[in-house]
Amino acid sequence: MKSYYRWRKGIIAGSLVAVGLLVVITSMTHANSATQAQRESGTGTAPFDWTALNALISETDDPVGSITPPPATDPCLHCHISGENKGLWTPLARWALFGSLGLVFVLGVYRSATVWKTRRRWKPLTERSLEWVDERYEISEPMTKILKKPVPKYATRWFYCLGGITAFLFVVQGVTGIMLAFYYKPTPDAAFASIQFIESQVRFGASIRMVHHWAANGMIVMCIAHMLRVFIMGAFKPPRELNWVSGVVLLVVTLLFGLTGYLLPWDQTAYWATTVASEIAGALPVVGDLALVFLRAGWNITTVTLSRFYALHILVLPILTLTMMLGHFLMIRRQGVAKPL
Repeated sequence: MKSYYRWRKGIIAGSLVAVGLLVVITSMTHANSATQAQRESGTGTAPFDWTALNALISETDDPVGSITPPPATDPCLHCHISGENKGLWTPLARWALFGSLGLVFVLGVYRSATVWKTRRRWKPLTERSLEWVDERYEISEPMTKILKKPVPKYATRWFYCLGGITAFLFVVQGVTGIMLAFYYKPTPDAAFASIQFIESQVRFGASIRMVHHWAANGMIVMCIAHMLRVFIMGAFKPPRELNWVSGVVLLVVTLLFGLTGYLLPWDQTAYWATTVASEIAGALPVVGDLALVFLRAGWNITTVTLSRFYALHILVLPILTLTMMLGHFLMIRRQGVAKPL
C-alpha cells in the first residue's frame, strides 16, 4: 500500500513538472513567434543606427557631442504604457506554476519535519481548521445531523435529480453572469457595443456568453421537467403543499430571468421580443395594464425599461430565487423525498 501511494505521488509530481515545462516552453515559443512575425510584417520599430548619427554630429562640430542611445525598454512596462495586449497571461502562468510548486515544496518539508519531530500521524490542514472552528463554536454535532441524513434507495433514480440539476444550472448562471457583468454596460448607447466587445475582444468572452445562454435554456427545461415529475408522482399532496407552491414561484421566477435577460443585448430581436412578451402580460384581465406599465416603466419600451430589466435580472430576481430555494430545500430536508406512487 505504501509503495502504491509513493508511486501515485511520483506520477502526480512528474505530471506537474511536465505541465510546467510545457507552459514555459509554449509561452516562450509564442513570444518568439510573435516578435518574429512583427519583424517580418514590418510593423515593428526598426533599430536606429546610433553610430551614423554620432558620426554626423562629430562632422558638424556640435558641442553637444555624441548622443547616448536610450536605455533598453522593459517589455512588461512597455506593454502597460503602450496598451499592448500581447503575452499578458505568460507572467501570470509562470507565477501560478512556480508559486504552486514552491508552496507544495514548502508544505512537504513542513509535513516531513513535523512527522519526524512529533512521531505522530500527519493531520491535514483541513482537519485542523475544522477542529479549530469546532472547539470554539461546536458545529460538528448539528452539521452531522444535517449532512448524514440517509437517502432512500428509490430517490437515487435519475429523474429524482432534475431539481438538483436545476439548482446546479442556477449556480452556473450566477458565475457566468458575474463574469459578463464585468464588461456589460447597461446603457442604450453602449449595451450592444459591450456585447460585441465581449464576443470579439474579451478572452473566452464568447464561450462564457454561450454557456450563460444555454444554461438559461437548460434551467428552464429542467425546472419544467422537475415540476412534471412532482405532479405525475403526486408529490404535491399533503403535507407537501408549500413545497409545490414554492416550486411554482421558482418556475415563474425562472421564466422572468429569461424575459429580463433577453432585452439586455439591446438589439432588434431583443427589442421586439420584449415588446411581444410585455404585450402578452398586458393582456391579463384586471391587472394587465398595471403589469405592462410595471415591466416597461411606462407605456413604451425606452431606456428606462433597459435599466429596470437589468436591475431585476441581477438584483431582485437572484435574491428572490435564493430565498425561495432556501425555503424549498429546508422543507424537503424536513419532510424527506416523497415516495413514488
